[in-house]
Amino acid sequence: MVDFTLRAIARDDLGKGASRRLRRNADMVPAIIYGGSKAPQSVSLEARELKKALENEAFFSHVIKVDVDGKNNNVLIKALQRHPAKGHVMHVDLLRVIAGHEVTVLVPLHFLNEKSCVGVKQGGGIISHTMTEVEVHCLPKDLPEFIEVDMAEVELNGIVHLTDLKLPKGVSLTALAQGADHDLPVANVHAPRVAVDDEEAGEEAPKDEGEESAE
Repeated sequence: MVDFTLRAIARDDLGKGASRRLRRNADMVPAIIYGGSKAPQSVSLEARELKKALENEAFFSHVIKVDVDGKNNNVLIKALQRHPAKGHVMHVDLLRVIAGHEVTVLVPLHFLNEKSCVGVKQGGGIISHTMTEVEVHCLPKDLPEFIEVDMAEVELNGIVHLTDLKLPKGVSLTALAQGADHDLPVANVHAPRVAVDDEEAGEEAPKDEGEESAE
């Protein structure tokens, strides 16, 4: 399991102007830590350190340690505000993680055995992903970095639903808590579109004059 630690500095200079100066002059990113019984705390994160951490997929579904002037905070990323044109992070919302209190987090899906999938090898099918992440509910200690989706035995025209996912102990899907009608598809194996179009065209093609006269 990856261990993420970020260094932060508490800040009192607030407002949009202060945030712009922070990003421009100090190569820092403004952030806020909130949640739990403590008051929200405005901090500054090192932009370069944050950028490197964001390159790892697990960073978004992992309990992160934020060292604020020597005091440790366990947090989860709840929101990132990015520049609309340049894409760099402009602000980060960090939610405090309290031991024994359940959290709700988006976790990425990892699709396994796609090349050896029955529907692909024997049926000539193509795999489509209808989800790339799922929302889970669990204690912080049970939070998975990702959830695996095994495609090995999925046949042509087969569909993998949320209820087909194997979840770690203590982890539940928030969608399924809303009822059976929220058992959404995660992935499917379907015939190539070209083959389907050709088959349909063959069924609809009119008989030529020679065939009609022969009858």
